[in-house]
Order: sequence, then C-alpha cells, then structure tokens
Amino acid sequence: MKKTIENIVQWLQQSAHEAGVNGLIVGVSGGVDSAVVAHLIQRAFPDHSLGVMMPLNSNPDDMKHAAKVIESSGINELTVDLTETHQLMYTTICEQLKQQNAFNENNDQLAGANLRARLRMSTLYTIAAHYHYLVVGTDNAAEWYTGYFTKYGDGGVDILPLVEFTKHEVRELGRYLGVPDEILSKKPSAGLWEGQTDESEMGTTYDKIDAYLKGEKIPESDKEIIEKMHGRTAHKRDPLKQFHRSGK
Repeated sequence: MKKTIENIVQWLQQSAHEAGVNGLIVGVSGGVDSAVVAHLIQRAFPDHSLGVMMPLNSNPDDMKHAAKVIESSGINELTVDLTETHQLMYTTICEQLKQQNAFNENNDQLAGANLRARLRMSTLYTIAAHYHYLVVGTDNAAEWYTGYFTKYGDGGVDILPLVEFTKHEVRELGRYLGVPDEILSKKPSAGLWEGQTDESEMGTTYDKIDAYLKGEKIPESDKEIIEKMHGRTAHKRDPLKQFHRSGK
C-alpha cells in the first residue's frame, strides 16, 4: 500500500510538472473518493494543493464530512456556495423550456442534478485558472467503466489518479491515508438530490461491479446491468466522437 501511494504521488507530481502548473485542485464532497484524492494531492504538493467545498442544497452531514477531510488531510481549503447560482440558472432555463412547451417533468430531477455537477466543474476550473493548478478527478474504476459520472461535470477534469482502482481498493487507500472511518463506511452518494445513493440508482452494487472488473462470477442480472451501463455510456469515455470521410 505504501508503494502504491508513493507511485500515485509521484505520478501526480509528474503530471503537474509536464503541464507546467503550480499544483492541484479537487472538489471535496464528503465522500470517500474525493477524500482519498485530497489526501493524495496534499502529499504531492503540501503547499500547492487545494480542496474546494461547494455546497448546493447539500446534506449537512456531507459538508461536515468534507470539513473533516480538509482537517485530516491538511489541505488548503476554499468554500463556494452554489445554491443561489444553481437556483437562478435552472429556474431561468426551465421558464424558457415551459414557454416552448418543451419542459419534461420526467427529466426534471436528473437535468437539475447534472447542472449541479457541471456548475461545480466550472467553479473548479475558474479557481484553478487563478492558482494555475490542474483539476483532479475522483472517478474510480467502477464509476468509469459503468459511466456513472456526469459528462462535463465530475467527468470534466484534467487527470484521474483513481481510475484503475476499484471502490474497495479506494477504501483501502483511504484507510491507509487516514481518512476518517465515518467517511470510509458511509453509503456512496453523488449528493445530487435528497436520499440519493449510487447503488440504488445504478441497480447494482459496487461490490458486484468490482467483482465483475476482476473477472469474478456474479449474478447474470447484475452482469447485464453493468454491461448495459458500459455500452450506453461509451460516449462519456470518448466524448469527442468525430466523423471521418474515409468511413473509419
């Protein structure tokens, strides 16, 4: 574990050096993935790493956990409350959609949630420009394979240090790094709406996704869900699909 963390830290330092930037920034949500990244980038750049908390009608417990991550990692901190920004922007958009009779009640919750993720991405890049930092993503192997992230939201980042680690492995990294136990054990949630959890939304569990990625046998119903998610989210992993006149 020590060697793995050393390798990630060195990779983070190398990535920043190659990009010619001063340091690294991550959004801290109160979840385990962002907690691990916060600890890692603080190790890579003790004086030039930044954790940004971005409350947006957030669960108070998530913000408490995010604050504990800031404390446990020792990372520099900045808070930007996006609640009013999101409300104004989404209300304006919906008013225009309703005038065109294009507002879709069935898609309202997801559209508003994805706007949250994209506002947070925009916030991170705006701050990163002032610090001259790279934006570090928090997606793990399970999320990346299934496409369980918002395109140009939490998927809109410069580098992904955890993308080859299963959810279980991320928790093990967190345990070694000193992430608080209450964060390691909490149910994974993107915090996009009240009561939302990743596993209830996906219809399968991280344990089963992890097992699938390791080539282990899982129930056929879970396998179908995972493969279906992977197929329909291919555009997220390769977003710039291009037309080629050669047909290739």
